[in-house]
Amino acid sequence: MNVLVYLIPISLLLGGLGLAAFFWTLKTEQYDDPDGDGQRILSDRWDDEPPEG
Repeated sequence: MNVLVYLIPISLLLGGLGLAAFFWTLKTEQYDDPDGDGQRILSDRWDDEPPEG
C-alpha cells in the first residue's frame, strides 16, 4: 500500500508531461497539412525510390 504513495505522483507527472508534449505539438502546428495527404494519395510516385535532386 505504501508503494501507491510513490506510484500515483509519478504517474500524474508522466501523464502531465505527455499532455504538455501533445499541446506543444498542437501549438507548433505539427498536424497542419491539409493538402499533403490528398496530394500524396493521388500521386503516381512510389515511396520505394528517393526523389532525384
